[in-house]
Amino acid sequence: MTDTQPQNANEPVVIAAIGDLHVKETSVAPYRELFAEMSKAAKIIVLTGDLTDLGTVREAEILAEDLKACTVPVVAVLGNHDYESDQVDDVKAIFRKAGVTLLDGDACEIDGVGFVGLKGFAGGFGTRMLGSFGEPAIKQFVGEATREAMRLEIAMRSVRKGRTFVVLHYAPIAETVEGEPLEIYPFLGSSRLAETIDRFQVSAVVHGHAHRGTYEGRTPGGAPVYNVALKIEKPSGKPYALLTI
Repeated sequence: MTDTQPQNANEPVVIAAIGDLHVKETSVAPYRELFAEMSKAAKIIVLTGDLTDLGTVREAEILAEDLKACTVPVVAVLGNHDYESDQVDDVKAIFRKAGVTLLDGDACEIDGVGFVGLKGFAGGFGTRMLGSFGEPAIKQFVGEATREAMRLEIAMRSVRKGRTFVVLHYAPIAETVEGEPLEIYPFLGSSRLAETIDRFQVSAVVHGHAHRGTYEGRTPGGAPVYNVALKIEKPSGKPYALLTI
């Protein structure tokens, strides 16, 4: 875990969070002005995946150019779209070269807040969560969800006690995907993520992926969860959420 400590580690920190930017190869400076605005509104910017639309190098390069407008630290995770073109290693390298702290089952500390992040995975919620039974393909699917939850737990254990901010792409609870068709709930997230989160003291959780979901909910253990996908209506009145930790 990398550390960037403020002069006063107990000072409230405003975080601007947004996800599902879906930058396309035809995009022209799509988020440059927004990133500049977010930098003035918050001390840290958080991006919750699907930064690109098809996971191509060119899309990542376009977003990396816009990220130059950020004057505060940027923390991010990737989403499922960022894996589409099998160029994920190159995409990661481009974002890291642009100065993004890209989390993938690890953690960092900025201004006294511990950030833990990874993509997460699907599988469903509560009593309707898919179990590891039957065909090998089902077991492989559930195995991926379980591995992501285990990786999240390992990363959580690396964070010092205090303010912890969890960054995901997939949803950890059903409440923040409400508004999406019921038929696709199992593909929008997994309660396994929430089960892991609730074993720790967490200040806030953010995710994206559910474009037509609901802004706010809580894990069974009471941790606040925010769906910050671009198209979600937020209390800030902006495309991004403003959270004070």
